[in-house]
This record gives sequence, structure tokens and C-alpha cells, in this order.
Amino acid sequence: MTSDSVVDAPEQLTASWLSEVLGGEVSGVTWRRIGSGQIGTCYRLELTGAPDVPRSLVAKLPSENPDLRVFLSSAYRTEVSFYRDLVHTVAVRTPVCHHKAISEDGAAFTLLLEDASPAAQGDQLTGCSPAQAEAAVVTLAGLHGPRWCDPTLLDLPWLSAVSEEDAAGLGEAFEGSVETFVERFDGRLDEADARTLREVADRASAWALARPERFGPVHGDYRPDNLLFHPDGGPEVIAVDWQTLSLGHPLRDLSFFLGTGLRSSDRAACERDLVARYHAALTSYGVDGYSLEECFDDYRFAAVQGPLITVLGCVYGSPTERGDLMFLAMARRSCAMIRELGTLDLI
Repeated sequence: MTSDSVVDAPEQLTASWLSEVLGGEVSGVTWRRIGSGQIGTCYRLELTGAPDVPRSLVAKLPSENPDLRVFLSSAYRTEVSFYRDLVHTVAVRTPVCHHKAISEDGAAFTLLLEDASPAAQGDQLTGCSPAQAEAAVVTLAGLHGPRWCDPTLLDLPWLSAVSEEDAAGLGEAFEGSVETFVERFDGRLDEADARTLREVADRASAWALARPERFGPVHGDYRPDNLLFHPDGGPEVIAVDWQTLSLGHPLRDLSFFLGTGLRSSDRAACERDLVARYHAALTSYGVDGYSLEECFDDYRFAAVQGPLITVLGCVYGSPTERGDLMFLAMARRSCAMIRELGTLDLI
């Protein structure tokens, strides 16, 4: 991509520029900002022009903060690379990407994505219904199944496995973040949950390196806020926000979703059925030699993903009132899951 194909501000999304990158005449464009924009900024574009030009698109651009752009450049590279190298090899439903480009230093990028409305974002606080959860786990299998344990994933330079050095750094960062999290929510976080978080911190490095025999693309933040559900309750779920994609144990996504995206009582009541539904979907993509019993054991093991992403996301993100409520709910749910499933006994 040339530098001309990357724009980093909505004023640059002109009709002439859009005509060039979309390959069809755009005669007019209006835009309005959508979303909270903590990592980047998103805009809904309304277009007029030739019949083959989409009437509406979502433009995803970098943060307005120049310093934050540099810090997030690896995340920007990951999302653009997903749409460039990986999306066409998996079956997970994502927004159709009409244009993707990134600057040489990774600090500026442009994605023009399908406007998936009237599909609507899920709500992390209220949690998914069991029906929504079933649709989401089947969709998730479409990410994991087609590239399950595929050694050619290691050929992608932007998608690497966790090294011992990475694991050690993760454990150190998480240990310090747990103490910050516990102190920040003093009086609102149960002592049992604080104790579980510290026990997870003691094992985080070992967990990150364990069970390497099963691997695949991992979304990393697969939860209701990053999923779009159809308003009529249809089975299609659209997964968005691919900045945290990595190579790792696929069940991390499943455990994270069920452990943080459902209320604890709903998760406990239906998790075996939902894991079985996910496993059945995996087998439809040709995954064999992997029993349901092994899948559920990996699901238990992978539950560490819940507190890991919750605590790090909270400590390193920009604080908001809703964010605090969300992270507390996620911590409570994921800690309860770990205790109920005996996760720490598996590490």
C-alpha cells in the first residue's frame, strides 16, 4: 500500500479518496463518530455514488493521541494483518473489509469495513443469554477449526507463539497489575476473588507456556462487547476488534467468553452443553483426534484467560465508570469460574 492509501483523520475521507480506494465513483460522503475510541476511532460513513459503491461503511482509524498511536502500533499492525493474511482462511464471520492500509511505522492505519447494522453490540455487564452464547461459540469454532494446529501459522511473521521470555514478562506484569487492581477496588472486590487473582498471578507464567501441543489463532478478547448480534435473535454473530489476535491455545477464547460474558449462574448451568456445541462445530471443520472430554479439560485449564485479560485491560486502559463496573463483573465471574472448575489444580 502507498502512503496515499492511509488516512488517519475523518476529514481525509473525501469523496475523491474513497472513489480511488473503492474502485467506484463516490459523489458524496458524510461521517459521524461512533464508539468510545479508547484504542482507535471509528466513524460511520454515508456514501452516495455509483451503484456498486456501498451506501454505508465504518471507517476505523488510529487514536487521536499521537503518543498513544506509537504505543499501539503493534495492535494496529495485527488487525490490518488479520484482514490481509488470515480472514480468508477461517470461517468466523467478520465485517467485510473494503480497504486496509497501514503506514510503515504502524502508527497510522485505515480500515474500511462493512456496516453491519442493524446487528448490535452485546453488553458485557448484563451478559449474553444462553441462546446468544450458543451462537457465539459456534461462530468462535469458525475461527479455530479451519487452522487448528496448522504449522503454517508460524510462517506469519506478525503471529508468533509465546516464548519463555514473553511468559516471564507476562507473569511479572500481571503480578504487579493484580496488586493495583485489588487496591483500586478495595471494598468492592471480595476477599475470595482477591485471593484467587493472586493465586493466578503465581501461576501465570507457567500457564502461558503449558499445553503447547494445541494451538491456533486466538482472538484474545472474545466477549459480548466485541460481538454483534442480530436484533431478531438470528444465529449469525459478527466478531470485531482483532487487535489482540495471537497464536495460542484456542480454548482460551472459549473460556474467556463463557467465564466473563455470562452471569456465573447461567455459565454454570449451561457450560457443558455450550462446550459440547463448540466441540461439535470444531469437528465439522475436520478437527479429529480431540475428544469432548479433552476439550472440556482444556476449557477448565484455559479459564486463566479471564482474570488475565480483565486485570491487564483495567490497569492499562483509560478508567471510566462503566469500565470499572464491567471489569469488576468480569473479575467476579472469572474468579468464580476458576474456583468452581478447579483450574489452578491443572497448572
